Amino acid sequence: MPSALLAALLVAAAAQQPVFRVDVRLVRILATVKDPAGGLVGSLNKEDFTVYDNGVPQELAVFERHTELPLSIALLVDTSLSTAKELRYELDSVDRFLEALFSEGHPEDAIALYSFSYDVTLVASFTRNRARLRAGLKQLRPEGGTSLYDAIYLAAQDLETREGRRVMILVTDGADTTSAKSFHQALEAAHRADAVIYAILVVPISSDAGRHLAGENALETLAAGTGGRVFRPEIGSALDRAFAEILRDLRTQYLLAYYPKNVPPSRDRFHRLEVKVSQPNLRVLARSGYYEESEPAPRRRR
Repeated sequence: MPSALLAALLVAAAAQQPVFRVDVRLVRILATVKDPAGGLVGSLNKEDFTVYDNGVPQELAVFERHTELPLSIALLVDTSLSTAKELRYELDSVDRFLEALFSEGHPEDAIALYSFSYDVTLVASFTRNRARLRAGLKQLRPEGGTSLYDAIYLAAQDLETREGRRVMILVTDGADTTSAKSFHQALEAAHRADAVIYAILVVPISSDAGRHLAGENALETLAAGTGGRVFRPEIGSALDRAFAEILRDLRTQYLLAYYPKNVPPSRDRFHRLEVKVSQPNLRVLARSGYYEESEPAPRRRR
């Protein structure tokens, strides 16, 4: 067959198999809004929000006030040796938090319990069974170092497949000492899971001497980058109040979502997000960005 004719036939065959690409992903943002006194603001409307993706304003496709999407919470408890003195008080407070969470909220809310020292252990997979979670809490014993970044990385992978809202709550006394994963790997994993990180930093030392301030600053960056925050309660009622504040935040969240449009590409595949509200005195807590999904291979119609 002449080469020119063969080429023509190949072109014709290709024309009969048009290429289709998968639609652009829906980017979801969970946002908490606070007034200057730190009070929650839950009465804003869709028109009050503007979302910027790499500096480009986006049109919201989804807006929910006090979103009712179910919660998947990865509860990560530091059981390193440095927590030994306060661990019992922390676990008692965690148990009261479980009771408060399951007594209200969405009937599909679920918690997975992890402990971390040298190793990360999934003590109880996602469940609403409080008895199972309480039994897991009773098993926890202090030992070894602190693999905080490993715990975040592994919990993020488990959260990534969950429907609804994804949250991590870390109960720790601070610095990572034994992780195989880095700070940046942990943060990227949390971003890819669309997970909000809340950290309850229980520091038995009140003065700066002896504290790992770099580790505490790393926690602040992890929380702020995902739209969460860090609490520094003392043991006792203040610890209970920290859990109560997290619960109030989760029940007063806005869900914003959009399909990216006219967004310039990012070298590192990370898109910077900014969420603004029409009232300049209000503060918005929301994640700082997201990672692009790898471009899907072209699909051909059969």
